[in-house]
Amino acid sequence: MSPRRRPSGGRIDRLRTIRFTFDGTAFTGHQGDTLASALLANGVSLFGRSFKYHRPRGLLTAGVDEPNALVTVLRGDVREPNIPATMVEIHDGLVAVSQNRFPSLAYDVSAVNQLGGKVLSAGFYYKTFMGPVVGPLKGTRFWMLCEKIIRRAAGLGRAGHAPDTARYERMNAFCDVLIVGSGPAGLAAAREAAASGANVILAELDPQFGGSANWSGETIDGEPAAAWASDIVGELRDQANVRLLKRTTVWGYYDDNTLAAVERVSDHKASPAKGAPRHRHWTIRAGKVVLATGAFERPLVFPGNDRPGVVMASAAQRYANEFGVLPGDKVAVFTNNDSAYRSAVALNNAGATVAAIVDVRAEISEECHTLARQCGAELILGHAVTATEGGRKLTGIKLAPFTVATAALPSGVRSIEADCLLMSGGWSPTIHLASQAGARPLWDAELQAFLPPETGKGWVGAGAFNGTFSTAKAIAEGFAAGRVAANLPMVEIGALPDVEPAALDPRPAPVFEIRAKGKSFVDFQHDVTSDDVRLAHIEGFVSVEHLKRYTTLGMATDQGKGSNVPGLAIMAEALGKPIPEVGTTRFRPPYAPVSVGALAAERFGDLKPERLTPMHDWHLDNEATMYSAGLWFRPMIYGGPGETIEQAYVREARATRETAGIVDVSTLGKIAVQGPDAAEFLDRVYSNLFSTLPVGKARYGLMLREDGLVFDDGTTWRLGDNDFLMTTTTANAGKVMQHLEYFLDVVWPDLKVHLTSVTDQWAGAAIGGPKAREILASCVTGTRVDNEALPFMGIVHGEIAGAPVMICRLSFSGEMAFEVYSGAGHGTHVWEALTEAGKPFGMVPYGLEALGTMRIEKGHVTGAEIDGRTSARDLHLGWMLSRKKPFIGSAMMDREGLVASGRLELVGLVSLDNRPLSGGAHIVEEIDTANPHGSLGHITAACFSPALEKYIALALVADGKARHGTRAHVSDPLRDRFGPVEIVSHHFFDPEGKRMHG
Repeated sequence: MSPRRRPSGGRIDRLRTIRFTFDGTAFTGHQGDTLASALLANGVSLFGRSFKYHRPRGLLTAGVDEPNALVTVLRGDVREPNIPATMVEIHDGLVAVSQNRFPSLAYDVSAVNQLGGKVLSAGFYYKTFMGPVVGPLKGTRFWMLCEKIIRRAAGLGRAGHAPDTARYERMNAFCDVLIVGSGPAGLAAAREAAASGANVILAELDPQFGGSANWSGETIDGEPAAAWASDIVGELRDQANVRLLKRTTVWGYYDDNTLAAVERVSDHKASPAKGAPRHRHWTIRAGKVVLATGAFERPLVFPGNDRPGVVMASAAQRYANEFGVLPGDKVAVFTNNDSAYRSAVALNNAGATVAAIVDVRAEISEECHTLARQCGAELILGHAVTATEGGRKLTGIKLAPFTVATAALPSGVRSIEADCLLMSGGWSPTIHLASQAGARPLWDAELQAFLPPETGKGWVGAGAFNGTFSTAKAIAEGFAAGRVAANLPMVEIGALPDVEPAALDPRPAPVFEIRAKGKSFVDFQHDVTSDDVRLAHIEGFVSVEHLKRYTTLGMATDQGKGSNVPGLAIMAEALGKPIPEVGTTRFRPPYAPVSVGALAAERFGDLKPERLTPMHDWHLDNEATMYSAGLWFRPMIYGGPGETIEQAYVREARATRETAGIVDVSTLGKIAVQGPDAAEFLDRVYSNLFSTLPVGKARYGLMLREDGLVFDDGTTWRLGDNDFLMTTTTANAGKVMQHLEYFLDVVWPDLKVHLTSVTDQWAGAAIGGPKAREILASCVTGTRVDNEALPFMGIVHGEIAGAPVMICRLSFSGEMAFEVYSGAGHGTHVWEALTEAGKPFGMVPYGLEALGTMRIEKGHVTGAEIDGRTSARDLHLGWMLSRKKPFIGSAMMDREGLVASGRLELVGLVSLDNRPLSGGAHIVEEIDTANPHGSLGHITAACFSPALEKYIALALVADGKARHGTRAHVSDPLRDRFGPVEIVSHHFFDPEGKRMHG
């Protein structure tokens, strides 16, 4: 048996031994152990080093609120840092290591930081490393040097670089009632809601349902609380309308009762079952939510309160009763409330010696006197612990008389030998999810805690979440909450459940800190001391949000679980204000850390959504090489055997110029603009007129930003008097929609216009080339496509292979071209009919590389040139700036900076050394390979032109038009590319547009 393992009791299976390693040392535990309980059972007291001072730290809690014992779990080469050891279930082969220490946990050289004293107080890096005003480290350079050292010396765990090979999964769930927390209140709510027939989800972050019932030592209606909880869980498991989710942390509460949760499916297994994910992310949409999330016990703030061996009283009780482990052999207790007395009895019953109970209160209830006698402890009232003794583990405590009313510490110090100190500073309801949902916490002076409002929009609370610390009353509240959530009429509950022993008074004395000499920690995870909080006040921080950020109090994975109220109390005292007037920070999601893999789920390796056009499978079946363009996957080339990318796109572009080509344009942004004021709206949005556009015609349009720079371009089709279809560039579709909605909702709310994104509703194919009209004529029915019926920018409606289509004659490639739109469901069908019709004419499919080549040859602009810095005149589109009407950007487009000489203008470049050009390369007058300088501009897009048989590019060059016919050089030191180029017009091919209009 391990040194501190009880011979019996708890929920562990002593017949099943599990082997694991921590910091390279082999240990054993039992099924049901956490890493924390197993190491504690093996006599381990040192679990980590603190964030800033590298002080030795041991276990403080037994749950998700653990701030000290953060470990890195290794799975092969994959590292997952910053996991509380209290939340790691051991399994055979588990490998975990401690963090933030060098060379070892026992001997950490950075512990010398403890000698830094006030030099390392809150915000020291803001004030200390600004650097001298002269010399090589002037200004911020000194900080940049120091930052590297600070980051190595401080912090939490170290992330790895190996790819995570685990599988993740995501689920969507809908329920009538979601219950968060499965303690007595949550179980009562679940049973009552389920009995009504409502669809119920019960989520519990621990591996076992029951919450405090598993370790409280109480009896409920004559049976052990753990057995009572197990019976209810068994009932719920047998009901078809109930879903039980254990090991599931509900971490976010969002609008419309949408909650986010992550289920740890396989972390507790040596190897996951076939097909099982490691984590499963749940998006739960609930009719009503019952918050039965319990409460956290708060630490007391006194010198040495972070020494290994100082443990929260309830955590020690849980280790003894649930895991069968003693956190110490000779125990002392320090408290300001009654609940710690029950913990003292539990430790005594488990075999520990309770040396003393130190209570700041001068008077306590007779029940507490009885409990102190029951555990054989010396009861020391009106005293406070003023220091702890020991090195890497506790050996004793010091105490002195204490007066609650004045917080005074009279003379007189006494020492008590102990290897474990249980402390309790009262309880803080776990209101994080309610806060995320928008609830404003209310201060309760009796409980010295922030409570949620009585109820919220979409949720109802029960149990300790409400500040109810009687198990009997918590069950009654759970019963009532279950009925409210299931929309059942309220009925009398009758007699409360019989719970033994009776609840103690949860109201603490208003004592948060014992001010004595030495470091007193408020936030253990971030090494924030009480002096740091007072320093923030001295330096002028009066807002709790500023306090949080300046000191880091309650940030990162902690989210104020234990430190929030003590920190606010110390701040309130410094300000001379009551705690409710100072207020509290708003808790933000996630409630506890969430793996990035769970958020990405099936999108392994890519956090962006993968948008596929309706013809995606056809492209793959026809040897297309796909790549990401914006959020879409599009064909790059349709490569033949042995072809390079350049050879493929040159072949595709040449074939399109000679006969015909077809390209998938489904990804273009498409927005339906409808309503009586649609034409007026477009006149205000575009720089050119659209109200004069006839029905059945399209027009090229240009949008400016409010500052007069180009925002986007595209064509808009008039389908009816009040019905327009706007197209945008693929990458800018979302931005344009946001832009339009902003002006419609905020600037022009009087306009009667409705906007609908229809990008995914339309599949699009563009056919271009000399044979394009003949191909269309061979397969389109219901309309003619000759020049009279379908002139340039005209629109017709017909059918292809029985599917309705809309066809507009417009060109991006410089050829006679037609865009064919069909419903997305008909996309592949229409595409295949078009390709079949094109076979006798030699039509080829082409990808983005060939499309880009032809657009460069024609001199059309895209996002590479519309980069947020160019004006319409820079792009030779000044002819589109109407002088007949105001529009977005018209007031700013003529400002001095946008019409000044020397601006970068769009030009064409021809390589004179017959070598490729690359986007981003600079244009210079003279080459200087040793010291590249004197940039005239840069290349925006480049290709090999099959029409010119040369390497060409588009570029933005200062006074570009005036430089036509001159020579310059490309300077690209990163790719070691230097060489001569000729600056020409950006219209390389068919500048008169004869092919497009032919």
